[in-house]
Amino acid sequence: MNGFNRLAATLLWLALLAAILTATIAPFWSIEWLQTNLTGLTTWLEAVKQENPVYFVVGQAAVGIGALLIFGALIFFEVITLRRRGVRIHTAEGGAAELDTVSVARRLQWHLDQLAEVITVVPNVRPRGGSVDIRLEIETAPDIDIPLKTDEVVEVTRDIIEQDMGLRLGKLDVHIRCAPFDPEWNQ
Repeated sequence: MNGFNRLAATLLWLALLAAILTATIAPFWSIEWLQTNLTGLTTWLEAVKQENPVYFVVGQAAVGIGALLIFGALIFFEVITLRRRGVRIHTAEGGAAELDTVSVARRLQWHLDQLAEVITVVPNVRPRGGSVDIRLEIETAPDIDIPLKTDEVVEVTRDIIEQDMGLRLGKLDVHIRCAPFDPEWNQ
């Protein structure tokens, strides 16, 4: 559904962009074209209404209800996510529990904040099947060894998720941003 929503939104924005550019380049022609087509549409609708008023009202209701159902469903699926907010954990003794992804994110944030030269950590945890996908936004000190710090973050994250929490780590994306150098700090 997410891919369909992106495609529909992209096509809508492209159509709106084309209409605005056309109206900007040829404003008088655009207004004349719009007036002509609206007049033609009005004439056609009046003829349909005169021919059979009951079908006209039924058509109005069908178009209104159809639009409400289609666009209402699209808005519903865009706003309300039907994803679980947790991930299932199975213990060695056969027990099971569901752990909230916010709890996983808090624990990751706390542990990764303890690492040397890490300033801030913003984890984004998503359940996927029996595993969790994690995206980490990390801000570090400006003078760190980035490959070494990345390896350390990956290792700590893997230990916390797999060893301490008993979850399976899916996809792990680490995005490191170095803090700017402070000119007064170098003096």
